[in-house]
Amino acid sequence: MDGHKAAKRRKLTDKSLLNVILQNPDFAEDSQMYQSLLEMERKLDWTITRKRMEIQDTLSRNPATTRTLRIFVSHTVSGQSWQAGTEGDNLTNPETGESIPAWQVRIEGRLLELPQRGKDKGPQRKFSTFIKRMMVEFDRDTNVYPENNIVEWPRATGHHNPPLDGFTIRRTGDVPTNIRVVMYLDHYPEQYRLSPDLSSVLGIREESHLGAVQALWSYIKIQGLQDKADRRLVRSDEKLRVIFGAETIPFQKLPEYVKRHLAPPEPILLHYSFDPSIPLPEPERPTAWDVELKMEDAALKSRMGVMLHANKETSATLAKMDEEIALLAQSLHNSHLKRTFLQSFANDPAKFIQTWLESQSRDLESVLGAGASEGLTLRQEELRRSEFFRLPWVEEAVAVQEGLRLASKGMQ
Repeated sequence: MDGHKAAKRRKLTDKSLLNVILQNPDFAEDSQMYQSLLEMERKLDWTITRKRMEIQDTLSRNPATTRTLRIFVSHTVSGQSWQAGTEGDNLTNPETGESIPAWQVRIEGRLLELPQRGKDKGPQRKFSTFIKRMMVEFDRDTNVYPENNIVEWPRATGHHNPPLDGFTIRRTGDVPTNIRVVMYLDHYPEQYRLSPDLSSVLGIREESHLGAVQALWSYIKIQGLQDKADRRLVRSDEKLRVIFGAETIPFQKLPEYVKRHLAPPEPILLHYSFDPSIPLPEPERPTAWDVELKMEDAALKSRMGVMLHANKETSATLAKMDEEIALLAQSLHNSHLKRTFLQSFANDPAKFIQTWLESQSRDLESVLGAGASEGLTLRQEELRRSEFFRLPWVEEAVAVQEGLRLASKGMQ
């Protein structure tokens, strides 16, 4: 803030210096380098301001990036017949569930690190924060296993539903089972599935609302479909006529027409099969799937935020230099005023003194309230009295006038 104030003071001083330069060709020739520096500084300030505004605009939109989410699905078993040798000959206890054949499925995931960035800074997000809704369906005989074969997890906020690293589902049984996982990812910005008509024009299947509008506008510009007479209208070609249903549409209604061709995105489908009656390999390796996830680019946002806030030491140095430039510029301006004052006196001392006395007289009249109204009558009345010329200021004025006369005589 102090640097900004110093720069503002310097700018005001620069205006006065430019006036000095324009009024004095000799001085302007000597200060050509200073003028070049001022011009360079203006261009640099404009560039920095423009870049800052671009970064601030980008930060307000929350920059997005595409990351890879690796999803793991694995299972474990208990109480199976092939485990009897390790668990002993314990009898089945239906009340406690001990030694009853059972299995459990584990679904978890994590973001893969970017090669050029390395490990993400800060705590990693929980797996459940990447999911909007998930359903797990078990394909098995409902007559034998009548228990719930569909598990649904809708994400909700609150302490009763904290973020999770993964999901574990346990069921009883010892027969081969097929599992289907239906997962709706939480993209940022929110993604939509484009209609076949719009997808064929833009060449993309899923995109955000803003991204689809920008892609359509790029297509319009490339094809030259903006009306040449009225730039607010967009003309339809053979492909857009199917989407718009009209020959021309207003430009501002593009988001509305695009929204009509957006639908919820298709979920991620994962298929997993296992046979609890077969011993697990050692060590067990979970099955993995890689899916793309649109999310906020926190790293880029933090780096751009740092660019907006300059280093404290650099800001202090710039503020000090601005202060020194402002002082030097003011000193130069004062020197120019003195030079102009003495040059005018040297060129025509009599005229200079007369002009100066008239100026002082006007200032005195302003102080005393004299003028074109009643003050003028009062002023003229005072001048007719001899006591007026015996006031203390008269001796000071005479001394100044005498000093100027002697100075003028010496210069001649």
